[in-house]
Amino acid sequence: MPPVPADPGPPPGAPGHARPTGHARPTGHGPAAGRPVPVGPAVPADPAAGPAREAGRLGGPLFRDEQPGTAPPGVTETVVLRAISDDTAPTPGPGSPPYPGAPVRPAPPPSHPAAGQPHFVPSSHPGQETPVAAQPDPQPQPRKQRGGRNLQAAIGVGVGLGAVIVASLFVVKALFLFVVMAAVAVGVWELTSRLAERKQIKAPLIPLVVGGIAMVATGYWAGIQWAAASLALTGLAVMVWRMAEPPEDYLRDITAGVFTAFYVPFLATFVAMMLAADDGPQRIVLFLIVTICSDTGAYAVGYKFGRTKLAPTISPGKTREGLAGGIALSMLAGAVLMQLIIDDGSWWQGLILGGCAAVTATLGDLGESMIKRDLGIKDMGTLLPGHGGIMDRLDSLLPTAPVVWLLLAAFVGS
Repeated sequence: MPPVPADPGPPPGAPGHARPTGHARPTGHGPAAGRPVPVGPAVPADPAAGPAREAGRLGGPLFRDEQPGTAPPGVTETVVLRAISDDTAPTPGPGSPPYPGAPVRPAPPPSHPAAGQPHFVPSSHPGQETPVAAQPDPQPQPRKQRGGRNLQAAIGVGVGLGAVIVASLFVVKALFLFVVMAAVAVGVWELTSRLAERKQIKAPLIPLVVGGIAMVATGYWAGIQWAAASLALTGLAVMVWRMAEPPEDYLRDITAGVFTAFYVPFLATFVAMMLAADDGPQRIVLFLIVTICSDTGAYAVGYKFGRTKLAPTISPGKTREGLAGGIALSMLAGAVLMQLIIDDGSWWQGLILGGCAAVTATLGDLGESMIKRDLGIKDMGTLLPGHGGIMDRLDSLLPTAPVVWLLLAAFVGS
């Protein structure tokens, strides 16, 4: 598009017309830079022609408007036009139009702005950009331990618990029974407390603790029949105790109470019944080691080779490869211990016992994970640093206890 003169003036031959003086002014930028642009002549001031000149002024987005009014006598009136080209990039800063109404072509922001310098992001308003404070480069986060546990505290607590168990088992066998009772009481308290905090479920604590201790004691001294009777009486006590409260949510509360009585103290009663045998301490050692080997093997193999998720919606950290590793290590430990420390035991019996224990330990862990996800918590308590609460350690032991007791009774007698 050729340059356009600011004011063509009167047609040739009209009054007040004068020839151009030949002066020209180069344009600013673009392909037309350096070309002379004809400019208007010096015209004497004519009061009568003033309004006509104002009416004939060119305006719009392509022209720079001058101040209204006529030029003083003897002054040359010129207009500087910008070069018009489609491929000319705008020279102003990013986000600023080169002239009113022109399309905006903001320069792309640098991929790595200088430290401390703001960068710009597109705005919802055409032709504008929003400055954003420069963000510092993300620092590499320190690698956390698996599961967010304090490994040193977990090892220390585990060693301490092992020492207590060994001392109570092989010094005075009945002392281990009180360890089981204490674990049952704390586990019941943790579970009922979390139910009340997260779901407002009021499972009666006192009848559950008293009934749980009664189940463990009767199972040790009188056998499974008396333990089952204690469970039934505990359920009735929960129903009666809850009658002192308003009837709202009565069924929900007693259901949670009966579940707690079965899940914690009744399953723990099978540990007490294993202890009651003549080789009770050896049976407890076998039970504990095969369960621990299941957890340890699953952790080690899953951490190193785990690829396929076992139950991603329940426990994303568990893998099928880890489950296979836990079963293998538990079977190996069961075969060795059954042959060495259990009277009349055989290695093949240990293989069966270890495999079944690994499966029930995994299911017990998944079951408590479901409870904790329903409650929206990570741990049942904070009593054991690095481990969580008592229930976080009993989750795999409780469902494994009746299976090991039953298999031992079937293989070598009770």
